[in-house]
Amino acid sequence: MANKLYKPGEDNKPRGEYREVGPRGGQVPHPRQVTIDPGDRLPPTQEPGRRWEKV
Repeated sequence: MANKLYKPGEDNKPRGEYREVGPRGGQVPHPRQVTIDPGDRLPPTQEPGRRWEKV
């Protein structure tokens, strides 16, 4: 089962590590990986159309 994908700028997501992926969850070259705390907003991705996936 695929992980849920989140758009940049969404907030109130579960705390933890998120990795940048393509629009449908595929791998991208040099993905960013970020850590968010409760109530934080997901940051922008490196290119439009990309999403965040919880690691």
